Amino acid sequence: MSQIIDLSQEIYEGMPVYKDLPQVKITLHNSHEEWEGIKNPINPTVSVHKMEMGEHTGTHVDALNHMGKKYKGQSIDTMDLNQFYTEGICLDFRHKDLRELITKGDIVKALKQHPSEIKENDTVLFCTGHYKKHFGTDNWPKGPGLTAEVTRWLGNQRIAAFGVETMSPGVSGISNKEVHQICGELQFTHYENLINLELLLEIPRFQFIGLPLKIRGGTGSPVRAVAIVN
Repeated sequence: MSQIIDLSQEIYEGMPVYKDLPQVKITLHNSHEEWEGIKNPINPTVSVHKMEMGEHTGTHVDALNHMGKKYKGQSIDTMDLNQFYTEGICLDFRHKDLRELITKGDIVKALKQHPSEIKENDTVLFCTGHYKKHFGTDNWPKGPGLTAEVTRWLGNQRIAAFGVETMSPGVSGISNKEVHQICGELQFTHYENLINLELLLEIPRFQFIGLPLKIRGGTGSPVRAVAIVN
């Protein structure tokens, strides 16, 4: 029997977001009492929420048009759905410290300890333990990240995407901008703010699903990312 492992953060008002991105706001829009014609209820029960948030909120995937202006038109609603429904592997980088870079040599070493290999059209997940160690703290924005070199190497393996626990795939101010640009150049993408990746470390391969919302012209989308393990 298959097991579904949830890899997605909760979305809630006041949750951490990247730098100056829109804060999440969730308010009562309609109540059951309103529907029933009850005016000025003391304790209204919500029937519809109003939500305000950015496309890059919580566990999300970036569209190619987010990677640079030259990719205008390659929005989330135009991307091939097969890119978000793939096989995957998860590699262990829990030894990496704050703002430490993950290099090609690190990946080669991790693959030697892993029962599978990176294949074309895979989604490659990077378990750093950063979510469990630092979510909601001052260190949450200071996670480890990929180098530009290893991002290019991953793209040359013709993977569909990679995914990280952190709010950015590279280290801010060091490699993050280049990582995005290389994803655009090589036409693959990445997921951010994943959780529960440690549950996948002993599993050779799994099915990964991270379907985005069909946002017209969207530069990304929140996803309900899951791994399906047989």
